[in-house]
Amino acid sequence: MKVTAVKTFPVLAGWRDWVFVKIETDEGISGWGEATLLGYSRTVEGAVHDLVNGDLIGMDPRNIELHWYTLFRNTWFRPSIVLLSALGGVEMALWDILGKSLNVPVYQLLGGAFRQQIQVYNNTWYFSAKTIEDYATLAKRAVSDGSTFLKWDPFWGCDVFPSEEEIQRAKECVGLVRSTVGDHVELLIEMHGRFSPHDAIRIARELEPFRPFWLEEPIPSQCGIDSLEKVAQATSIPIAGGEKTLTRWQFLDLIKSQVLKFVQPDITYCGGISEVKKIANLAEIFYIRVAPHSASGPLLAAANLHLDASIPNFSIQEFFYPDLGFYQEILMEPFPAPKNGFIQLPSKPGLGVEPNEDIIRTRPFEYPKKPLHGGHYTSLEKYGYNK
Repeated sequence: MKVTAVKTFPVLAGWRDWVFVKIETDEGISGWGEATLLGYSRTVEGAVHDLVNGDLIGMDPRNIELHWYTLFRNTWFRPSIVLLSALGGVEMALWDILGKSLNVPVYQLLGGAFRQQIQVYNNTWYFSAKTIEDYATLAKRAVSDGSTFLKWDPFWGCDVFPSEEEIQRAKECVGLVRSTVGDHVELLIEMHGRFSPHDAIRIARELEPFRPFWLEEPIPSQCGIDSLEKVAQATSIPIAGGEKTLTRWQFLDLIKSQVLKFVQPDITYCGGISEVKKIANLAEIFYIRVAPHSASGPLLAAANLHLDASIPNFSIQEFFYPDLGFYQEILMEPFPAPKNGFIQLPSKPGLGVEPNEDIIRTRPFEYPKKPLHGGHYTSLEKYGYNK
C-alpha cells in the first residue's frame, strides 16, 4: 500500500471552523484526520502541506511511528503548536487507514478496550446565558437531558486581575447552579488560563463551598509549574490543565510535579493519538487521571473515544453537545450521540466516522465574525477603547 495524495479541507461548522486531512492510497483506502487549531485554520492548513512536503507520497501509510518521527524531527522548529496540529491531523489519518486495512477499530490496535462506553462532560451548554439566572435555567435543562457533569466559564470575560465584584459575581453564578442542580451533578469550572496566581487562589477559596470537580487552567500556562503548585497547595479543589502543553517532553516535568490531578492533552495539538497515549502512560505512573481536551470537530472527537477506551487512567471526556448537529450534517453516518452522559464506543473499522466529501466542499472556510469560546477573550472595550 502506498500514499498517493494528502488533501486538506477547511470546513465551516456553525460558530467556528474545522480543518480535516485526507490521505489517499493506491489501494482505494483513504484515511481522515483533524488538524483543527481554533482561530488558525488557514495557518494550519498550510502547515499540513509544508510538513508533508511530498515525504509521505509513495510511502506505506501503515508505518505510523516511522512517519511520525520523520515528520516531527524534520519540523526543526519544535515544539510548535501549528506544526504539531498539522502532524496530529496526518497521524490520525494514518491510524484510520491502518484500522480500515485490517478491518478493526483503532482502539483494538491501541491494545483493546478497558471500557465499552465513554463518560463525557457537557460543554457549551451555557453559551446563550445573559444573566446569572440564565445559567441556572440552562444547567437545569442540561441535567434534564441526561448530563451529570457540567463545565463552564463563570467569569464573564474578566482578565488577569479581577475585581472583588467580578469574583463575587462568579461565586454567585456557581452557587446558584449548584443549588439548582443539586449535589449529584459535578461542576467543572473553566478558568481559561486567565488569572494571576494570587487571584486564582482568591477565586478557588471562594468556590470551595460548592465542591467543584476541578478548576481548569486557573493561571496562564507561561506562569510555570512553581506558580501552579502555589495555587494547588492553597485549595482543596483538584486542578486540571495541560491543553496547551505539547508532547510528552513538555508534559514530563508537569506530570512529575504531580501538581495536576487531571491532565488534559489534546490529540491534535500534541501531534496525534500515539503521542497522547504515551503522555497517558507517563501520567499513569504517578496515578494522575487523563481527561483529553476536545474543542474541535467530529474526527478529533472520534479519535478521543478510541484513546479513552485504551488507557486505564481515563477519567472523563470533553464533548461539545451543541456541535452534534453539525457532526450529523457533514458525516457519512451519524456520530454516536451521548446518552445519560455516556457515548458508546465506535465499532466500525478505523476511527469509525468519515466526512461526506461532497458536503464539506460546499462549506468552505470563513473567518469567524464573532469572538470564539463564547466571547471569553478580553475585549478592547474593557480598557476604554471603542470600535
